[in-house]
Amino acid sequence: MKKTLIGFVSALAIAVGGSLAVAAPAQAATPAVMITKVYYNSPGSDNGSNTSLNAEYVRLTNKRSSTINLKNWTLRDKSNHVYKFSSDFNLKAGYSVVIHTGKGTNTSSNRYWGLSWYVWNNTGDAAYLRNSAGTAIDSCSWGSRGSYTYC
Repeated sequence: MKKTLIGFVSALAIAVGGSLAVAAPAQAATPAVMITKVYYNSPGSDNGSNTSLNAEYVRLTNKRSSTINLKNWTLRDKSNHVYKFSSDFNLKAGYSVVIHTGKGTNTSSNRYWGLSWYVWNNTGDAAYLRNSAGTAIDSCSWGSRGSYTYC
């Protein structure tokens, strides 16, 4: 009886340990910086005004407990329109930055691509975030329904 009980407890410990091991990689898979929202179809007609262009945006959020420097990180679409953080940009832990398509004055929470036409396709597209080494960090895609998506 003792051997059966020890065998059962050992099997249970292995099973529980195995399930805990499976949970760990899922947490580790959370990107340091995530694309958390894409507003790909700005309100109103697409007339190319700066107000309309800036209503099209991507929000990035730092999911780590420390500041991350986004220098040389890139955000791009399927057609390879590329926004690059060309200088030091420190995104604090838990904070977000919004990258607008149009023109404006950059701040710690809003960046401006400076384009004169739309980037994100209303009929479906994807946003890709890469770090300074060119490694894929996160992506978000959408179809033709709605105006924005949470990623």
